[in-house]
Formats: sequence, structure tokens, C-alpha cells
Amino acid sequence: MSAFFTAIIAFLLCLILCPLYIRISPFGQQIRTDGPGRHSKKAGTPTMGGVVFLFSAVLVMFFFAPLTPLLLTIILITLAGGVLGFIDDYQKVARHRSLGLKARHKLGGQFVFSLLFYFVLTIYGHSTVVHIPFSGMEVDLGYFYPLLIFVMIMGTANGVNLTDGIDGLAGGTAILALLAFLILASQQGLGGLVYFCAIMIGSVFGFLIFNLHPARIFMGDVGSLSLGTALAVVAIMTKSELLLVVIGGVFVLETLSVILQVASFRLTGRRIFLMSPLHHHFELKGWSEWHVVTGFWALGFCFALLGILEYTVFLRGN
Repeated sequence: MSAFFTAIIAFLLCLILCPLYIRISPFGQQIRTDGPGRHSKKAGTPTMGGVVFLFSAVLVMFFFAPLTPLLLTIILITLAGGVLGFIDDYQKVARHRSLGLKARHKLGGQFVFSLLFYFVLTIYGHSTVVHIPFSGMEVDLGYFYPLLIFVMIMGTANGVNLTDGIDGLAGGTAILALLAFLILASQQGLGGLVYFCAIMIGSVFGFLIFNLHPARIFMGDVGSLSLGTALAVVAIMTKSELLLVVIGGVFVLETLSVILQVASFRLTGRRIFLMSPLHHHFELKGWSEWHVVTGFWALGFCFALLGILEYTVFLRGN
């Protein structure tokens, strides 16, 4: 069965399971008290919906994808990110607050499965050479490569998590980034990875139908952390590690907005943005949620296209 049809199956499965989850879910969203005021009406909306698209994707992969030990490792690392997010979400729900796991616990978990992923990669002779985007240059990181893996997984997972603040924003931008990596994997003949990206796209697309404004379900950290982990993993497998910064440009901007906001306030007592992450700034500027989401999707499309062009010119061209 082709990757396209497995994506369709994942889409339909998630489309069927989402309404069931919405009906029976006991997990209601906790809204941050310092967020935009109009978000308060979203309190109680079923959350942890990432469980649905993650379950749909994994089920379809096991039944229809050509499983290999390496693909199984990729699935398990993605699931590890989801489990970490599930624990975080559950603590929020159980304690009825908008904060879950402490940062050091999240980082600790991400460090452990990043290290495990590196050990598996060494068994398969994965190269530690990294391509520098838009330069044609390459650098062998050697023993520093596992540190790069950790930074990629940690940074991307938390970047997607920060982006998941408006209906449909994280899901739509993740689909665009996964589509770019699907194209890269296809050009490299990485069949298993093509199936992985296609099935993830299909399942997240099915979830997105119910996550668009006004959202009937939120993905929660179980969704955002698993999606971010998946993006980092496919970037590593396609040997486009640093290109992830380009393809995942929206997640980079969202993360940078938070870093700059905190740094500016601590150093000068002033804020650069009305609110961070960046999408909240535009909300407070008067943009509607749909306006912000479509604008960021367009930006995500441009970043994805730029990444594909960079690969075609500088990597495949060589």
C-alpha cells in the first residue's frame, strides 16, 4: 500500500475517533490566567487530544507501513515525547492548574531518550557530519553530535508546545513542516520515513478538523511534544539537522519571542511584545484568531518551501 493511502487511512481513523474522544474525555483545558482575556471561554474544552492522532498514526504504521528496526525506533522516540507530554497534561488536569511538569523533569526525560536515540543511530552507522544551510559547507561534530540531537529534540518539542496557543496553529504548521521532510525523505529514497511522515500528516489533519476555530478539542502537551519530537527525528534521519531551523521557522520565531521578551523585561523592565509567544502579540493587536493562524500558516509554508529549495540547490545539487 502506498504512503498516500496510509495517510488517508490515518486521516479517516482520526476523523472517526476524535468525536468519540470529545464525548467521553474527562480532561478539560486549564487556561493560563495571564493569557488573552478572550481565551477564558475555552476553559473546559477537552484537551490531551494528541492521544487521538498519536494513537491513530501508530496503529496505521504497525498495520500498513513497512516496519524496520529503525522505523520502530523512530516511532518509539516519538511516543516517548508523547508520554512525557501526557504526564505533563495529567498533572495539570489533576491539580487543576495551567502548569504541569517542572522544566528540569521535561529536560531530563528528553535527554534520556535523545541519548537512547543516538546509541541506536551509532549501531546503524549514522553520520555525524552536519550540513550548514545555504553554504554548501559540512562540519563533522563527532562526539558533539549527541548534544545536537538533544538540543534538536528539546528545542523543537518545546517550540511546537509554545506555538500551540491558538486553535489550529500548531497542528497546521506541523503538517507543513512534516510535508517538507516527506519530500526530502522521498528524494533520498527513505521509504520508511516517507510512510512515517505521510501517516503523521494524515492523522494530524484528521485532528485539525476538530481543532480549527472554534476548537472542539485541544492537542495538549501530549500532542505538541510528540509532534516536536517527530519533527526533530525526521530532520536527523534526512541529514537536514540544521535545516530544521528553516523548515520549522515558525516554531523558531515563537521560541525567540519568548526568550527576547523575558530577557528584555529582566534587563530593562520593558517588554518588546504586547505578549509572548508571538501569536499572542498579534491577538492583542486586534487580529482575529483565524487571521493569526492563516498568517502563520502562510509563513510556515514559505519556510517549508525555502527548506526544500535549499536542499535541492545545496545538497541534492551536489
